[in-house]
Amino acid sequence: MDSKDNSDSSQHNNSLNSETEFTKHNNPIKTLQNQGGKHYQGFVIQPAEFIIKNKLRFAEGNVIKYTLRHRGKNGAEDIKKAIHYLKMILELEYGE
Repeated sequence: MDSKDNSDSSQHNNSLNSETEFTKHNNPIKTLQNQGGKHYQGFVIQPAEFIIKNKLRFAEGNVIKYTLRHRGKNGAEDIKKAIHYLKMILELEYGE
């Protein structure tokens, strides 16, 4: 891990210091509930809500989204999309 990863983690931890912040981050986001298609039904938390609450970056969020929906939507195509975004992360974050 580089220092950038550590500072991102510190910022995330600092944002949850108060009781109010903790409560805000652990309550469901009402506008995101039941907005996904059938391919997201059955999940305890909607992928968009997970992505927002964990402050994931665009490519990381897409990895989550496509991985979760592949069985209920586009099958192998969604797995290929997830792999595409994982390769993007490798290139942009690690130069590989």
